[in-house]
Amino acid sequence: MANLSVRKLDKKAYRQLCARAAAHGVSMEEEARQIIYQAVAAPNQISQVFKKHFGRKNGVDLSALHHRKPHEPMDFNE
Repeated sequence: MANLSVRKLDKKAYRQLCARAAAHGVSMEEEARQIIYQAVAAPNQISQVFKKHFGRKNGVDLSALHHRKPHEPMDFNE
């Protein structure tokens, strides 16, 4: 396991982390681990959801949608 030290954390952020950890019933260290994990894991999770719903095998066939012709722009020269 790797170790990480966080320096120059302002008092407001420290208090918010402390309150958040208390609300979740975990230590501040565990709360920080969870925050970091969620932050770095989010893009992968989002891409998996996107692939699940919009991928080629299970997704939506966008070519089947009816495409309307765009409207004519307004003429302000009148």
